[in-house]
Amino acid sequence: MASLLEELERRESAIRERVGELRVQVAELSEQLEAFEEMLAQVEIARLVVREVLDDAAAEEPVPRPAAGPGPAEDGSPIGVVTVPDRVAGMDTAMLPAGYRDIMEVLTATGRPMRSKAVSVAIGRGESPSKVESVRVKLKRLARRGWLTEGSPGLFAVVEHPEGRGR
Repeated sequence: MASLLEELERRESAIRERVGELRVQVAELSEQLEAFEEMLAQVEIARLVVREVLDDAAAEEPVPRPAAGPGPAEDGSPIGVVTVPDRVAGMDTAMLPAGYRDIMEVLTATGRPMRSKAVSVAIGRGESPSKVESVRVKLKRLARRGWLTEGSPGLFAVVEHPEGRGR
């Protein structure tokens, strides 16, 4: 009977040793995953900032309008960056690219100021920091172009009367 107990103790010891090795591997992989997730978030934010800078540069160039009047927004500018026009009297959200129209629809439907995270969730982008930051950049751009107001930091609402806005 003693040999059976000794065998069980030997097996238990071997399994405990293997469990310890696996825990070390899991900890190492968790550290690697965390580092790569941080790098991914930084690259996503850098891409968003570059896109914003390019969009601002493209918006400073005059955009030719067809003689028949304003039509729906095109999906991009000649340099491949989505542009958001300055809002003037009589413009509606049809002038905006689809992602911006979604934001405007959510804010219009709620009828109250919202934060970036709430808008991100409402348009189906999610709560991850990179997605929320992407939506925040769009909200800021819409505010700069007169489509939204940022009454207090981080709270965005639809501008009801763009006529009173000076640019």
